[in-house]
Amino acid sequence: MNESRFCCQRHGPRCQSGDGSWETAKFVLPGKEEIPLDNGDCGLVITNRRIKAPPGLELQNLVVLQLRWKSAPMWPSGAGGRLPCPRESALRRAALGGNVLALPPHHVPTGRSVRVFISANPDDTEAERNALKEHVYPKLRDFCRENYGIEFQVVDLYWGIDPEEWDSPELQRLRMKMLEECLKTSAGPCFVGLVGEKYGSIRVPGEVESAEFEMILDAAMEAGLDTRILEEWYCRDENAVPPAYYLKPKSQMLMNNHNSMEPGSTKAKTDKAWRTVLEEIKKIFRTSILRLQEKGMMKSNQARKFLCSALEDELDFALGKQTPAFLKKCVCYIRKIANFDRHARIPEMARYMDIVENGDRIMRNQEAYERLLKVRDEFIPTLVAASNLRVYSSVTHCDMKLGYSQEVESHYVEGLCKQFYEDMVDIIQATVQQNFDAETDPLYDEILQHLSLCKTFASQYKHKCEALGLVHRYLLPTKSGRVSPQVVYGGPCTGKTLLIAEAAKQAYSWLQKELGPETDPVVIVRFIGSTEFSTDLRTLLQSICEQIAINYCCLIRFLPNKIREMRELLVSLMSESSFQRPLVILLDALEQLSDADEARKLWWLPVHLPRTVRLVVTTLPNKHGILQRLRCLVQDESRYVELTQRDRKMCSQTLKQQLLAIKRKVTSGQQIYVNEALAKCTLPMFVNLIFREVQHWRSHKDVDATSLCSTVHESIEQMFFSIENKLGSRFVFRALGYITMSRSGLTEMELEDILSLDNSVLGDIMVSSSPKNPLRISYDFVAKLKEELEGYLIERQVRNVTLMVWANRHLHLIAQKLYLSNEEDVHQMHSLLAEYFLGAWSGGRKKIFHCDNNHFASLNITHNRNPHHHSDKASTDKHSYDRQTPEQPWVFQCNLLEPDIFFVNHRKMTELLYHLTRSGRTDDLMYGVIMNFSWLYTMIKIGQFDKALADIDLAYSYSQEKELKFLATTLRSIKMKVTHNPASLSAELQQRLLPVVTSLPKLRHLLLECDKDGPKYCSIVPLHSSMDVTYSPERLPLCSSYMQIVEILPTLAPNIVIVALEDGSVSTWDVESRQLLRQIDTARSVVLGIRLTSDEKYLVVATTKNTLLIYDNHKSCLLFEVEVKGSKHCGITGGVAFINGFTLSSHHALAWLEASKDVSVIDLLYGWPLYQFHCWYEVTCVECSPDGQYAFCGQYLNTTSIFHLGSGEKLATVTSEFSGGFVKSLLILDTIYQMVMIDNEGSLSVWNTKEITNPRIIEDYDCRGDDSEVIGIELSEDQRSILICKAGSIEVLDTRLWKMAEKFKAKRSERFVAAVLSKNGQSIVASMENTSSIFVWRRDSGQCMASLVEVSGAIVKLIKSTHHNLLLSVASSGVLSVWDIDIITAMSNIDKTGKRIQALQLSGREDFVFTMDGSESIHKWNFGTGFIETVFKHEGIVENCVLTTSGDLMVTSDDKCNQYIWQTGTGENIFRINGQKIAQLLITHNDQFVVSLCEQNASRVWRLATGHKVCNILVTLQNALITTANTFVVGTTKNKLLAVSLWSGSVSKKFICDDGITIVNFKLIPDSPDFVVFITSTETVFIWSLADESICRRVQLPSNFLKNLEDFQISPNGKLGIVSKGDENISVLDLHSGKLRLVHAAGIIWRQKLSRDGRYLVYICFRDCEEDDDAGVVSSLIVMRLADGKSIGTCSLYKAPTFLCLSQRALNIIVGFEDGSIGTYTVVDRVDAALKIKIATSNSRQIVNNASQKVRPKCSTFTFKAIADCVWRESTEVFSRDSPINVSDSGEAEAPTPAKKSELLQ
Repeated sequence: MNESRFCCQRHGPRCQSGDGSWETAKFVLPGKEEIPLDNGDCGLVITNRRIKAPPGLELQNLVVLQLRWKSAPMWPSGAGGRLPCPRESALRRAALGGNVLALPPHHVPTGRSVRVFISANPDDTEAERNALKEHVYPKLRDFCRENYGIEFQVVDLYWGIDPEEWDSPELQRLRMKMLEECLKTSAGPCFVGLVGEKYGSIRVPGEVESAEFEMILDAAMEAGLDTRILEEWYCRDENAVPPAYYLKPKSQMLMNNHNSMEPGSTKAKTDKAWRTVLEEIKKIFRTSILRLQEKGMMKSNQARKFLCSALEDELDFALGKQTPAFLKKCVCYIRKIANFDRHARIPEMARYMDIVENGDRIMRNQEAYERLLKVRDEFIPTLVAASNLRVYSSVTHCDMKLGYSQEVESHYVEGLCKQFYEDMVDIIQATVQQNFDAETDPLYDEILQHLSLCKTFASQYKHKCEALGLVHRYLLPTKSGRVSPQVVYGGPCTGKTLLIAEAAKQAYSWLQKELGPETDPVVIVRFIGSTEFSTDLRTLLQSICEQIAINYCCLIRFLPNKIREMRELLVSLMSESSFQRPLVILLDALEQLSDADEARKLWWLPVHLPRTVRLVVTTLPNKHGILQRLRCLVQDESRYVELTQRDRKMCSQTLKQQLLAIKRKVTSGQQIYVNEALAKCTLPMFVNLIFREVQHWRSHKDVDATSLCSTVHESIEQMFFSIENKLGSRFVFRALGYITMSRSGLTEMELEDILSLDNSVLGDIMVSSSPKNPLRISYDFVAKLKEELEGYLIERQVRNVTLMVWANRHLHLIAQKLYLSNEEDVHQMHSLLAEYFLGAWSGGRKKIFHCDNNHFASLNITHNRNPHHHSDKASTDKHSYDRQTPEQPWVFQCNLLEPDIFFVNHRKMTELLYHLTRSGRTDDLMYGVIMNFSWLYTMIKIGQFDKALADIDLAYSYSQEKELKFLATTLRSIKMKVTHNPASLSAELQQRLLPVVTSLPKLRHLLLECDKDGPKYCSIVPLHSSMDVTYSPERLPLCSSYMQIVEILPTLAPNIVIVALEDGSVSTWDVESRQLLRQIDTARSVVLGIRLTSDEKYLVVATTKNTLLIYDNHKSCLLFEVEVKGSKHCGITGGVAFINGFTLSSHHALAWLEASKDVSVIDLLYGWPLYQFHCWYEVTCVECSPDGQYAFCGQYLNTTSIFHLGSGEKLATVTSEFSGGFVKSLLILDTIYQMVMIDNEGSLSVWNTKEITNPRIIEDYDCRGDDSEVIGIELSEDQRSILICKAGSIEVLDTRLWKMAEKFKAKRSERFVAAVLSKNGQSIVASMENTSSIFVWRRDSGQCMASLVEVSGAIVKLIKSTHHNLLLSVASSGVLSVWDIDIITAMSNIDKTGKRIQALQLSGREDFVFTMDGSESIHKWNFGTGFIETVFKHEGIVENCVLTTSGDLMVTSDDKCNQYIWQTGTGENIFRINGQKIAQLLITHNDQFVVSLCEQNASRVWRLATGHKVCNILVTLQNALITTANTFVVGTTKNKLLAVSLWSGSVSKKFICDDGITIVNFKLIPDSPDFVVFITSTETVFIWSLADESICRRVQLPSNFLKNLEDFQISPNGKLGIVSKGDENISVLDLHSGKLRLVHAAGIIWRQKLSRDGRYLVYICFRDCEEDDDAGVVSSLIVMRLADGKSIGTCSLYKAPTFLCLSQRALNIIVGFEDGSIGTYTVVDRVDAALKIKIATSNSRQIVNNASQKVRPKCSTFTFKAIADCVWRESTEVFSRDSPINVSDSGEAEAPTPAKKSELLQ
């Protein structure tokens, strides 16, 4: 029986430590009141009021800041607000004070990751390591990212390495180095040992000291061993200190064999030869060492390094001599195999145990086994006994025949994976703190980033110089007066940054040493340009001010917005320093400041400093003139320190010391060439580069003058080339390229992930010819690359990640030149980085890998489907493999039930947009970022609203998509609302997107994103929005008056227009930026008009000189000037005739003079006249066919001639029968071969032009009844409609029938200026004379849907751009406005009745809404779409309306004593009753009977099916309700509550109040139909039983409680009463206990509704908030969950609400508004177990999804019957005929089902 059981020998205690983050929210002075933060203060207030520190933070004084960077609280106190532990508080104090030496040696507090080193024998644990790699590591990585916001990295240097390299000394050295790093830097678990039955072979030493080696060599010779192989493979190196023998490279030694081998077997033979050499070397070393030990010539400790395996060495290094606390982070898994010796003969078992061959016998290596037992069964158990080390032991039983078979191994591996995951999670939870500092405190994170760089740069400061002493002396305080800043300057690579870092590191100790140990200096260091906040002057000064204020305990009540006030604040804060707490500020690289706020002019730099303040700045000498400005500001020459090249001898000495530190030197011969190189350059960086090169020199290496370069630039290039030779050019090319092109650097894991996605890299370095999942590069490559570039590729901590970046800009520039010079490669690499941060290949999605022998020329970046796998495919076949890249959400959710507790994915935030823009992936940019709700919400939540807007503007500049422009405008309008309450973002966006999504379809993606993710934060989801679209056009002032404007042309670019003015200038403007792009001067010729060819290549200008100027539009250069000549009859009474008009085809210009019968044709390409078209009459207009073949010339007497443009031949002439006028316009309908002639009076004639030489008339349409002239003509985009705009009317013709479709007449006093059609042709956009508004009319209803005011003045001209559906309007003030017709016409999508909604009814199926608005009509709305589908016309004003349960029948009454029964489906008025005025209509729950209550006459109960009376009700009832059992109608009259029988009309039950007491309100309990709850004027709540007419319960309310009673609601079970009084409180009354609970609402409550299940309260409230008023907010719709009193959804209402309705089934909300529109919403509570996702199925979303449904359904109007079917008299009714009503009986009223008593009364 096979068994694998994990037994924990000792399990250390699990501890969960505190979070360690700290919020400075507010502190209270001892014995005094709270210090408020007054946002209204406008000045700068700094005070020294002492503030008490919280526990755990040993600060005498703290500061209360209102930080501009700080967002609204995101993390509750339970997560990120726990008090820090003392150590974390000390670290925070050290960081804020700039005490670099007090910070951890390897990382600053937030620079954390979990790095686990895997120690194992590579061969016997291959299955375990592969399984962990494939299944466990990705899950643990996700766990760490989601719960802690940090990386989880496993270092397994054996994985992915050629097995022949496992014994490589270089690999073993690298493993030990990585092990040490993991132990020092991991934030959680750091070491896992996998111990099996194999000890492993001894290691081959890479280097042996000469004395030891020669001693070993002698011992081997004494033992009779052949030492030639040892002498051949080891070489003496005199450069080692002391001299040593090193193992020669395998590639060098096997080169000869390699060259002589056959190509097909090269690798196999090389590997075999290498194994033979290794075994022989191991044998010699083992024999010699044992012999030396026996003789006592070598001690055991000395011999151990030669005789122990790598496994033992790693276990001893990691676990030996460690503290118990440290060992809690380590785990060992021991796999024992029972009776394994007996299976040694099975060949496969050699992988799992150490074997020796003795002749034909194969047996276990007892020596190795003994060593294994010593480690496994002695060393590890000893540690367990003394510490908390976790050790798991598993005993596995082999298969009797197969031994340790694959099945047995799989069983063990499965258990190991499960246990491994659990242990890692357990240790992580016990040792890693959730650190929200990076999320909640941007200032602290900014400080840590600079301190991280400071520590890194200071560690590289090797070349001591006099400048450091000068800085040291300057930093010491003096008793003298004010001092000036110190300036350090020097050229590139002179060490300015390293000097500043070293000074910052030492400053704290320098000042303490000078002033005494009690001194507490403050050191502030900023490496300008290294972070986003340090590049901009405003954020740089702000961060410095805040850091000073925190350290000196100053209370900043208000952070100034003006940059000069920020500078004053800095100066004021500097004066807080003292000799007890001196202040040092170090600013590196002033030249890296952006030029915003004129930062490079240095006006902000304090020149006169207090005695205890020191300011050191560095700069380049010749950059932006900064040094020159500094010399003007600081005139004391002693304050300048210049860094120049160092002394050669000093550099040589420094180099020698550096080499000795690593036990190296150079020979005297090599020193000559080192000296020659130093003679050429002694810059610190050059010396470092020499050191990097010579430390690898061997004593026998041939060195010459070319071995070392002479400049820094050449040395860096040589370094890169040498790395390429070692690691492979393709790998280095891409790895360094990715690091260089990243915006802020890459983490190790990111680099490994990205290179694993790069097929070209994988194809170049892949070891196996048959790749398998997961397909990734080995971490060994990344580790070697980091090692090779140590000191040049540095690490910096940004928030919770450690990024690899270049140490200086020089390295970055050279890497960019070498690896990012090919544009195609750069584009592909940016695209791959974008895919990575998009998460395109995460979650197991496989990417194709081309297994090609050749190197790849480019990346494969396309999304693909997985191909079928075939085992016998050629090497060029395509396969798909999982690359194990992580998911890339915008935030990592710690708890799904608490969506606002999260870690931001800052890496995606930083990198994705950058790479998407540079790779040109505009679709991914739009849909993956900008239209992603999670991105928008996160940016707003973390206080980056303005950054989000900037990103949207950036995306718009790349894509020019109008949806992005609209989104940016929308977000600006709701900025105050969503920054105050980010949870409302989805509802706010949906309200604005729904009306325009049909016009701007690309917004659909964001709408669906809001539907998907919005309910996590806001439970209100708008289904249909009636919100009026707020829209403001782009405006551009052109001149002082419109009279100066000759013509305006729109272009293919939506933001570019060309404007011709009467002064002869033709300008090209960018309307959005208001920039003049190009300008043409026509030599002061008066311009008559301008035209653009369709391809915008040529711009043609007509002048009063009768010339056409032909320009190259893009270059604005004049190509040709052509004179236009007319016929000899063209003059007007001998006067001068100007050009009357001209038009363009694709290659020709056609122009004609005033009163001329000739049209001149000019070739645009060559600029010469071709010929003239001779017409019968004077030419009035010319139009070219779309294909450019024909010209149609309109003339007087309604005549048109057709010419061939290519030949000039006249083809035909036609004349309309309306020959009195002239042709005003010609329309060419090329799709149906028709020409339309429209004359000056609006009449038109239609001609068939299929036979172009013989046009035939189709239709003549006479429109001469109107005296007004035609102003404009437009053919719709689909060529189905023609709009003719006259001064007095607008006519729309249907081109299919050639009939007038619509006609709109202006009032007598009004005249139209212009009119255009919307894109879909459903709306008309027009402007009126002397008005400053644009009007939008619906063609189907004629209703004016919107009026947009142009603030610039009266509109005098409208121009439509067909390219982008834009409308250009010109105001009388000369201002051009650009309107988006799509957005304008979206306003007409909102249906309105035009009057305020007074009441509404929702059908039982909740698919239709019926509204009353005080008119003669009831409107039937489609609930999902919000469209009015049917209008029911009545004789009088409708006063009452009720529906049957199904909604098929509707009963209404009007003010003319009529009652109507309507069939809602067909719209038919099937029954009408006349005779009495109805005060209230009620319908029974079974839909059988109607109750018509009257105030003056007898009320009636009548059958709905027949119209016949059941009974009369003689008492007057008010606010009546019908009981659930359909037994009684309950109502009030004066001081009585009456229950009237529906069958007899008599009063069956009654409750009479005492004299003077009235009933204020009453409600029925839904679940208990026999009980009524009512409130009296004595402020008492009664529960009355109808069955026995008794009071069951009485609750007395507080006095004056009902003074302003507004509404009263009862829960279904009768346990709760909800009362609102028109104030800001909701009163929840417990009818069981009589307790009253007040819940504060968001404003003054206007209406409230309780849900049918009693779980939610929906209310509308008004708030007195100036910010919201500015945004147009009228009120708010809020949903409250009564279980916890929490508001789960808020939605602003931008119109005055008039009615609120809550459906009883699906929690749908309907709001009626003052303008006659309705809004529909639904409630989706994420806490609800059964989420009611009704969004996707709503009709409004279906319209969005289905393009065919975008056409609005036609609204039908049905009117009432002219003759009544029944007339009511006082006691009888008279029927005219039998009733046609059909109502299905839902039950017998005579036998109602008795209702159960409520639990309330039991």
